[in-house]
Amino acid sequence: MPDFVTIEKGLGPDGRIAVVKLDRGDGINALSPEVMRQLTHAARSFEDDASTSVVVLTGGTKSFTAGFDLKDPEGRARKTMDLGTLRRHLKLGPRMTRAWQEMEQITIGAIEGFCVGGGVALAVALDFRVMARNGHMRVPEIGLGMNMSWQSVPRMLHLIGPARTKQAVILADHRITADEAYEWGLVEQVADPGKAFDAAMALAEKVAAQPPLSVAMTKLTVNRLTHALDDLTSHMDVDQFALASLSEDHKEGVAAFLERRKPKFRGR
Repeated sequence: MPDFVTIEKGLGPDGRIAVVKLDRGDGINALSPEVMRQLTHAARSFEDDASTSVVVLTGGTKSFTAGFDLKDPEGRARKTMDLGTLRRHLKLGPRMTRAWQEMEQITIGAIEGFCVGGGVALAVALDFRVMARNGHMRVPEIGLGMNMSWQSVPRMLHLIGPARTKQAVILADHRITADEAYEWGLVEQVADPGKAFDAAMALAEKVAAQPPLSVAMTKLTVNRLTHALDDLTSHMDVDQFALASLSEDHKEGVAAFLERRKPKFRGR
């Protein structure tokens, strides 16, 4: 199995910065189940790493990630899975985003190009996001007859509030520009095209210069307070997603996407 995710440690003035790169080499960087497993493993690999204070997550030069890979054979096999198997398979995404959110290190996303669906879910699980000015975000799940899951809705809610979260998720074809994302609070910094990674590394150096133990404890405190009720509001994510995936609207949404046409939803 190829390594789609690479890790480089010991960067920055005191070697306290690490870079995790997702690059499938195709300019799309879709999240296949295997890619999600590798990203989860990458996050967990820092659990006992006391020498790293900051982790920068970056994608390719054309895209951060296009989100879940609808064309991946393992992903497509979901169509024929029984409900129990499907529920187990659907835990891959939330497991990945949770692993990144729960890292002790400060995490910074460097986003070039587009960041779509599961890419947004991954980005909002990080501490900070830096986005290139010509990039955009989009949350297309509802347009495919699915619900936005992976515990993304409460994370987005904390960042941008209820109306913007509804706007981002319900208006599934809306491209959120970098300037909009900054204005909404979905990203913390906008960089020149091609410079998102450099800007993320500059921010990482500022964080890495702070006392590591105090930084880690502060992150934990803020996260615990912020996300205390997230499980209550989104524990049904997997089941909602499984239920939606059995609907006629979901079949129509995916078929329309693959056939490049406008879907006709009927609420069933």
